[in-house]
Amino acid sequence: MQPRNMSMSGVVDLAAVKAAGEAKAKAEQTRAETARQGGGGAVPPSALVIDVDEAGFERDVLQRSAEVPVVIDFWAEWCEPCKQLSPVLERLAREYNGRFVLAKIDVEANQMLMQQFGIQGIPAVFAVVAGQALPLFQGLAPEPQIRETLDQLIQVGEQRFGLTGLTVDADGTADESAVAAPAPGPHDAALEAAVDALDAGDLGGAVRAYRNVLADDPANSEAKLGLAQAELLSRVQEMDPQKVRREAADRPEDVQAQIAAADLDLAGGHVQDAFGRLVETVRRTAGEDRDAARLRLLDLFEVIGPDDPRVTAARTALARVLF
Repeated sequence: MQPRNMSMSGVVDLAAVKAAGEAKAKAEQTRAETARQGGGGAVPPSALVIDVDEAGFERDVLQRSAEVPVVIDFWAEWCEPCKQLSPVLERLAREYNGRFVLAKIDVEANQMLMQQFGIQGIPAVFAVVAGQALPLFQGLAPEPQIRETLDQLIQVGEQRFGLTGLTVDADGTADESAVAAPAPGPHDAALEAAVDALDAGDLGGAVRAYRNVLADDPANSEAKLGLAQAELLSRVQEMDPQKVRREAADRPEDVQAQIAAADLDLAGGHVQDAFGRLVETVRRTAGEDRDAARLRLLDLFEVIGPDDPRVTAARTALARVLF
């Protein structure tokens, strides 16, 4: 699969949401399989600093970021500051001993990734945590500042996403293949079919595929996330954005108009606008209208995922207006 577009400034990119959900679910699968087989999941020291290209981005960065923060060093052979920064990052990756992984991306060979991250100059350092991209710094930085940034990143990974890092085999005897792609799960074929349907624009097919998985495995987090996304895209596909927004502005008391506008907000990446619109609609309505707005808000929470702080804040706001 090709790497997904990532959101750099807190605006949700639905493709990034999908990739994050896939990565997290597959990483959880791998950990569970390792535990069942009695393995410790140790990786060799060589796994702490890796070269990544576009073909391996989803596996080596998105999937790995569901276990440990992945720091990305965008560099090029001709870049003299890169030659000063990269050795520092590599040394710190080994010193931190599995608390983060350093992924090195040559921008000359991976122009698509450079564009997707919006890189304007190098060296540029980003992180991906549980599938979410975060800009760290650009250009050279003093080592104490780099260490402070890494410490904050690791703390966020632990506190918000429960990422405890990797166990490193100090003797270097861990099998290098331990860092390979996860073993296939029971629903991988159906989930892959759903992703292919999404990529092809077959939203109905994607919805059916995700529902088939959930019928057999109601707790499947990847299928829940994918279904929520596919249903949202289905709802907004035929909308006239100007008409929807005009009706929402002209008829603030029209619950269906507000719901449609909230769908459009979220699909366009305006997450807090979508949540705020529906929380306010819940606040000033009652009965069936209130239930309709509340249920749609819960649906939109599924698109973003329960760990996102914007969902947490909106849940708190919803509770205030309900109780």
